[in-house]
Amino acid sequence: MPNDTGLVPPLPRADIIAAALPGLTAMRKTLPAMLFYDQEGCRLFYRITELPEYYLTRTEMALLPTLPTDIVPSGMRDGILVEFGGSDETKARFLLDRPGRPFSAYMPIDVAAESLEAMRVRMARTQPWLSVLPVVGDFMQPLRLPGVAGRAMGFFPGSTIGNLDPVAAAGFLRSARQSLGEGARFLLGADLRKSPKVLLPAYNDAAGVTAAFNLNVLRRLNREAGADFDLASFRHEAVWNDAESRIEMHLISTRDQEARLADTAIRFREGESIHTENSYKHRQETLIQIVRDAGWNLLKVFQDDAGLFAELLLQA
Repeated sequence: MPNDTGLVPPLPRADIIAAALPGLTAMRKTLPAMLFYDQEGCRLFYRITELPEYYLTRTEMALLPTLPTDIVPSGMRDGILVEFGGSDETKARFLLDRPGRPFSAYMPIDVAAESLEAMRVRMARTQPWLSVLPVVGDFMQPLRLPGVAGRAMGFFPGSTIGNLDPVAAAGFLRSARQSLGEGARFLLGADLRKSPKVLLPAYNDAAGVTAAFNLNVLRRLNREAGADFDLASFRHEAVWNDAESRIEMHLISTRDQEARLADTAIRFREGESIHTENSYKHRQETLIQIVRDAGWNLLKVFQDDAGLFAELLLQA
């Protein structure tokens, strides 16, 4: 997920249409969550992280500094911290700046090349002792990372793992294990299953920022792909799917209507949904099964006092 709202790489119109059209023409309409993150989407997301209802970011930011020093192997020298989806160093610094500076290099992986370069320049000023080695690529795919074998620790904060269904989550973790090599450690952030009374306000905030974030995906299709969605005729809805243990975000058509994208008519009935995102909230035992299915050993689980959020320490 992009972390620098000023440096989001634009997508070609054809790529946006190719990403959006199959789901919009399916029997149950969907849009891929990747389309959320244009510049406006990133700006709105960072407003969300500061909302009183959105406990995730502040809970993880409070948890990370409390982790014990031995999460990094004592025998590791010249270690490399590999952050998957890292285009902002804020959370990584809780590991990079630990006493003794266990890492000599930081390797953030993201598709946003400009964001990565801006971070490299920024960190050259703030942490000149550290080698910053950005990798431009899709962290969901196996990546060849020369020089990390035996030296690496993976980092995947922010509960992005919850945006993947359990099969895809295990696939990502398997791919990360392959990229990091045997013996590597991995610190995984994950939001935990809890009462919908806590979960739902985080996705239905009183200020309407999450609603604006969700509706912005249609605004982006209008602006960048020539669609003609009437935003006033859709409303945001976030629901708790207890059977799947996930929050679902939807855009609900408030009337019978038709929109066009790439000369294709997309018809909506009143009350029909476009399913835009899932955010899985697993029990701890479910998370442990996912990481074991991916070939990782669980070393330790760290949680905040309220049991809202967890950091799982894994070893390949």
